[in-house]
Amino acid sequence: MLSLRYPLVLASGSPRRKQLMTDAGFRFTIETRPTDECFPDDMPVDEVAEYLARQKAEQFLPDFTASLVLCADTVVILDGQIMNKPQDEADARRMLQALSGRTHRVRTGVCLLAPATAGNPELVSFTDETIVQFATLSDAEIAYYIRECKPFDKAGSYGAQDFIGLVGITRLDGSFYTVMGLPTHLVYQALKPYEVYP
Repeated sequence: MLSLRYPLVLASGSPRRKQLMTDAGFRFTIETRPTDECFPDDMPVDEVAEYLARQKAEQFLPDFTASLVLCADTVVILDGQIMNKPQDEADARRMLQALSGRTHRVRTGVCLLAPATAGNPELVSFTDETIVQFATLSDAEIAYYIRECKPFDKAGSYGAQDFIGLVGITRLDGSFYTVMGLPTHLVYQALKPYEVYP
């Protein structure tokens, strides 16, 4: 396990982010706080993921103690439009049919709330992007995926580690883990200054 100077809090209920942080060797607790995940209508889509990650981190400011709070948000972008989590099976089917045979972008924004040398906490945020190419998906493949994997908690209605990702992703330009929901290579660099070496 990697040792950090402060306790690490993963502010996410995502089992995928939990698994990635565990696999990366971090010891942490999980705490989520209700966050209004709305964003301004005129905000450029490329800024949304990082904006929402910062919104999540700001929920910890009122009672912040000496800790490291890691927040993240992932968005899927097709034709300049954000594809959110599906509302139901029909919505998931619509999204997957739109992604079929196309290239889209996945952006994951990360915000780290950390103690600062001046005494006030600081917010450090960044975004990573991966370009994803999908094969053409049949209606039967889409129906099977929705029925078996129930991707209703996933942006764009899919997980790269699930059936659709395994059989449908033909090319990635960027980090696979960014598509899963956390650019672990960048998270590690952000946490590295707080690492305690034996």
